Amino acid sequence: MPHLAFDIGFCSQLGKLQGTVKQGVFDAWEKFERLTLDQLFKDPGLKLESLKRARDPHIRTIRIDQGTRGVVLAPDSGDTYVLLRVMPHDKAIDWAIKQKASINTVTRAVEIRDIAMLDELTPAYERIAPAADQRLFAKVSDGDLAALGIDETTLRQARALTDVEQLEVFAPYFPQDQREVLEYLAAGFSVEEVWRDVVSVSLAQVSPGDAPVDTDDFATAIHRTRTRIALVTASEELRDILGKPFAAWRVFLHPSQHRIAYRASYSGPAQVTGGPGTGKTVVALHRVRHLLGHLRDGDRILLTTYTNALVAALRSGLASLVEDETLRDRVDIMTVDAFAGRVVSTSRRPLRGGEEEPRWEQAARATGFSGTGQFLAQEYKHVVLAQNLRTLEEYEDCERRGRGSALPITSRALVWRTVEEFTGRLAADGLRTYLGTCAEAADLLESGGPRYRHVVVDEAQDLHPVQWRLLRAAAPSRPDDLFIAGDPHQRIYDSKVSLKAVGVRVAGRSTKMRKNYRSTHEILSWSTALLVGRPFEQLADDARNETLLGYRSSLHGTRPEMLGAESEAAELDGLVERVRGWLDSGIAAGEIGVSARFNKNGDKAVERLRQAGIPAARLRGDSVVEADAVQVGTMHAFKGLEFRCVAVIGASVGALPFPKAVTPVEVDRLQHASDLLAERCLLFVACTRARDDLYVSWTGEPSVFLVEAGV
Repeated sequence: MPHLAFDIGFCSQLGKLQGTVKQGVFDAWEKFERLTLDQLFKDPGLKLESLKRARDPHIRTIRIDQGTRGVVLAPDSGDTYVLLRVMPHDKAIDWAIKQKASINTVTRAVEIRDIAMLDELTPAYERIAPAADQRLFAKVSDGDLAALGIDETTLRQARALTDVEQLEVFAPYFPQDQREVLEYLAAGFSVEEVWRDVVSVSLAQVSPGDAPVDTDDFATAIHRTRTRIALVTASEELRDILGKPFAAWRVFLHPSQHRIAYRASYSGPAQVTGGPGTGKTVVALHRVRHLLGHLRDGDRILLTTYTNALVAALRSGLASLVEDETLRDRVDIMTVDAFAGRVVSTSRRPLRGGEEEPRWEQAARATGFSGTGQFLAQEYKHVVLAQNLRTLEEYEDCERRGRGSALPITSRALVWRTVEEFTGRLAADGLRTYLGTCAEAADLLESGGPRYRHVVVDEAQDLHPVQWRLLRAAAPSRPDDLFIAGDPHQRIYDSKVSLKAVGVRVAGRSTKMRKNYRSTHEILSWSTALLVGRPFEQLADDARNETLLGYRSSLHGTRPEMLGAESEAAELDGLVERVRGWLDSGIAAGEIGVSARFNKNGDKAVERLRQAGIPAARLRGDSVVEADAVQVGTMHAFKGLEFRCVAVIGASVGALPFPKAVTPVEVDRLQHASDLLAERCLLFVACTRARDDLYVSWTGEPSVFLVEAGV
C-alpha cells in the first residue's frame, strides 16, 4: 500500500499555509493510504504527473487544490512517496524542474539539491576563483571530502569557493548532508570533528551487515532519512501536525538526539550540552518517555527545571509525547525550589526580591560588620552555601573560589557571626531563603533517603551547588539516576558549578550537540555577536570565531530587523506594526513572542497591542496563557521557550546591562564581570527564542551590547 511521507522543507511551510491548502494535503495523504499505486496514477483529482524539462524524473507534482500543487519525490521502486514542498501551481512547477534527488553514499540518506542553480553558479565562480591554494577548502583533500559524503558534483562546486560568504551563496542549493559538512569545515572544525559530530551521528540507521549503498534505491533511503523525513502513520498524527505547525518539529528527532534520549541505560549520571535550539529540552522529554517505559511499580520520576514558565512548557511537551495520563502522573514536574519546599514542608515564607539585602544590613549593624549587605549576600550564596560550610572552622579553612574581593582570615569570624545573626533572625521571623530551604531539603534526603528513581534536569546551567546537592540526594546512586540538559552560554543566573564537586560524575557520559534546529543561521550568527561582544562582520571574517560557541544552523532566513525610536510611544507603535505584519503573513498570534527586560515594559506592550486590536497575554509563572494570543514576558520568563517570531523591546542603554543587576567593580571585580556576562547572556537568550524572524527595538540610545555587535 502506498504512503505519503513529509520532508522537513514542507513542514517549515506549515505556518504560512491556508486552511484549505492544509485540508488538500490531508486529502492527498488519505488517497495514498487508501488507493493502490495504479489507482493513484489514474486518479483525476490527484494528477500525479511527471514534468517536462525536469532535471530528475523522480521529481513529480500532485494536485493539492485548484491553484496549488505539491512537489513529491517518486521512487522507481517501493511505495513511499515524499512531499517536498507545497506552492502555487506555476512556482511549484518552476521549483520542481530544477531539483535533483540523490542518495548520500556515506550517510545513505536522501538529499535534494537545486541542480539548475548550482550548474549556473559554478562556472561563474570558477572563472573568478584565485589559485587553488587560496580557496576555502584548500587544506582538505578530495579523499577526506569523499569520506565525509561529498560527491563528485558537489566537490567541483566546493572547490570553486573562496570564502565563507561564497559558501553562503551556494548553501541553500546544496544537498542537505553535504551542505552541513561544508559549513562545519568552513567554520574551522577538523575532518575528525566533522566526522564525529556531523556524519557519524547519521549512521545510526546503518547496521554493520548492511549491503553497500545502492544509489538508485530510494525506497530504502527514504526510511533511513529520519533527520528530514517524517513517516506519518495515523490521520490523528497528521491532523496534529497540520493544525499545530510547531508540533511538526517534534516529529524530527535527529539520529544524534535519538541515540542520546533512547539509549537503553547509562551507568550513572548523563549530561547533554548544546547551544540554543539544539534540542536539549526535546531530548530531556524523550528521555523521560523512555524511562517511563521501564519504570517498576512504585517508582517515580522528577522532571525539574529553574523557572515556573519552563515547568509549564515541560508539562505541555510531555503531554504531547506521552498520551497515557496514568503514565504521565508518575512524573512530578516542578522547579527545584518547589521540590525543596515540598521536602521541608515548612510554613516559613520565602524572602521576596529586594528583601534580602536589607536584612543582611540589619545583621551587619548588629554584629558591627562594616561591609555592605550586597557583599554579605554574595558571600553567603557563593561561599557558605555553595561549599556547604557548617562551622566557623570550615569557613576559615575554605578557599573563597570565584570571589574577587579580599577578605583577611582575621575578618572571617565576624562574617560568620553575621551569617548566624542573619539566619537566626530569619528563623525567628518565620522567614527563609530559597537556597537555604534547598540546603535543609538536601540534609533531609541525605539522612532519610531518596524519593525518586530517576531525576531529569532541564536548563541545568542555572542551578546553584546547593540545588545540585538536593537533586543528587533525590535519587539513589544507580544507573540512570540523573539525566542533565543545559548550556553554560545561556546562564542568566549567577551559578557556576563543578558537577564533580557536588557528587554528580558524568565523565564518559557527556555529549555535546552542535546543530541548531530552531533559529536560522542569520538569527544565530547575529545573536552570537551579542554574546561574544564583537561585530558580526568581524566574526564572519574569522570563521573559527563565528563558532566560538560551537553553534551551527543549516536553516536560512532574513537578517534580524532593528528599530531605534525617539520615544517609548514610537517604539510601541513600531512593535504593533511589526506584529501586525507577522499576523498578516499567516503566522498565528500564539507563535509570536514579545520579550522585555522589565515587567513594566511587558505590561505596556500588552496594553498597546490590545489597543490595536491584537490579542496579547502576559507570560507569568506556570499559569496557563491564552493560546491564541501574542505571548509577552520578561527575558527571564522566555528562557527555554521558542516562538516562530520574536520581538525584543526596550533594548536600550540603562536597561541592558541593568545597573542594579551588576555588582560594582569596587565591591567585587570577579562578580562584576560575572554579572555583566549574565546580562549579556540574557539578551542572547531572548534573541535566540526566535525560529524564523527576530525584531529588536530600543528608545533613545541602544544597549552597549548592541553597539559592540555593530548595530
